[in-house]
Amino acid sequence: MKFRIQNSELKIKESGFNVDDLIKVLLKNRGIKTKKEKEEFLNPTLENVTVKSVGIDTKNLKKAVDRIRIAIKNKEQIVVFGDYDVDGITGTAILWETLNSLGAKVSPYIPHRIEEGYGLSETGIKNLKLKIKNCSLIITVDNGIVANKAVDFTNKNGIDVIITDHHVSSKTKPKAYAIVHTTKLCGAGVAWLLSQQIRNPKAGIRNDHLELVGLATVADMVPLVSANRSLLTAGLLALRQTKRVGLLELLKEAGIEKEKIGVYEIGHIVAPRLNATGRMEYAMDSLRLLCTNDRSRAETLAGKLGRTNKERQLLTVETTHRAIESIKSKKELKKLLFVVHESYQQGVIGLVAGRLVEEFYRPAIVISRGEKFSKASARSVKGFNIVEFIRSASEFLVDVGGHPMAAGFTIETKKLSLFEKALHKSIGNLLTEEILEKKLRIDCEIPLSFIDKNLYKALQKLSPFGVGNPEPTFISRNIVVEDLRLVGAEGKHIKFRFRIYDSLLRESFAGQVGFMIEGIAFGMRERAKELRIGDKVDVVYVVNQNEWNGNTKLELKIKDIVVNQFYL
Repeated sequence: MKFRIQNSELKIKESGFNVDDLIKVLLKNRGIKTKKEKEEFLNPTLENVTVKSVGIDTKNLKKAVDRIRIAIKNKEQIVVFGDYDVDGITGTAILWETLNSLGAKVSPYIPHRIEEGYGLSETGIKNLKLKIKNCSLIITVDNGIVANKAVDFTNKNGIDVIITDHHVSSKTKPKAYAIVHTTKLCGAGVAWLLSQQIRNPKAGIRNDHLELVGLATVADMVPLVSANRSLLTAGLLALRQTKRVGLLELLKEAGIEKEKIGVYEIGHIVAPRLNATGRMEYAMDSLRLLCTNDRSRAETLAGKLGRTNKERQLLTVETTHRAIESIKSKKELKKLLFVVHESYQQGVIGLVAGRLVEEFYRPAIVISRGEKFSKASARSVKGFNIVEFIRSASEFLVDVGGHPMAAGFTIETKKLSLFEKALHKSIGNLLTEEILEKKLRIDCEIPLSFIDKNLYKALQKLSPFGVGNPEPTFISRNIVVEDLRLVGAEGKHIKFRFRIYDSLLRESFAGQVGFMIEGIAFGMRERAKELRIGDKVDVVYVVNQNEWNGNTKLELKIKDIVVNQFYL
């Protein structure tokens, strides 16, 4: 792995360290340059989240709102047609609750992953018509922007369709009644904006669904800049104050204090539980949990989600192991990982594709082989647009959709071999060795001795961190390893104590023998063999505040550590 230091302009003077200069560098690294951009980034507010700022077409939005209000007035049967992941579930809850509060005759509908597949489909619409009579208006959430055939089918059946989505559209958009679309938000964010317009935008912002938008913004891994940053900031505050009984019971089941919930807790603990039912069973239970006012029912549902998630975890581990062994058994490691098996369950193939990317740093396509049709999920590496690449071979496919970093598609099983050959043939010139070289992004170099509580506090002004706004990552050089030991289950992690003897030490350290700080390197047990006490090393890290037994202290969360390293 190579290091890529984004900014080498920061000059550390012996007279002291200017935190403000460091923050300017960090903002610049994130593309925040103008005074207005800095103000909005450092002080995110919901007032910055507007239809105009996210690029939603106002004519289509007005058309959608007018049609919905007519449906409410005339007591037409409305169906909110969502998706089975966190984004789709929360967005469905937002629109269903909004319309229900306005007196609409409205029902939610989440397609079954196995029986109906992703998004609006002819099969889903037929099933919907059997379960919900006299539907005259469907509002999609987190899907629909590539559902051309399905929209044509609904039109023939006298049902109007309003699409709300954030996925990348194809060249020809569906012939829907109206399309509320932007790629700058998650699907629930689009649904939230629409709900604000349906109510009465002149009455001010309603905050009752922000905790749901916050969950979706993290779970769907949209860039945490601009409007998404504002929505997540408000969403985290709402989550820490939520009275939504379903969320309270889910947090209780997961062992999370609601006042301490952050991006990590959402992404690694809460979202997997909400996703689990859609992957393993039927996602309606997750929707019911979010919307119920019955605490006893919420407790039951939360327990079910927790158990289902454990089953999902075991299945993911088993399937990933089989997929890795399949790749390693081949003569060569190709630029594109392409694995197919009838035992791969559709609910976890996306997770498995992600694990393969982590393991081999190659774009990965994982396919659940069926008798007639097969379902696939794909994940990519930075700099390679996987959905456009797959669409380049669309003559083999039934359908395809997604983002530059993740995609899904359906294919006739008999075409799999030809499809794989076509992809391997075309990827050579598109996927360069430079793209496939994993690089560790570093914001800048700083002396280790400048880490203190004031620096940590200043860095937190840039939070919440995530996609598009990573935690500030630094490198410090010529640090002495004073102690190291293996810790954690099976000794998978390395605990360090570092000391420096630096001529740039501040006056507050005068008279002390250097400067000492601890660090933790998760999952780096094998690296311990390369290191010895007394080594001088270069460390790449983020500054972390560790809380234990009521005590807090700063430490380094280590991303890489080397004795010698080539820098780009």
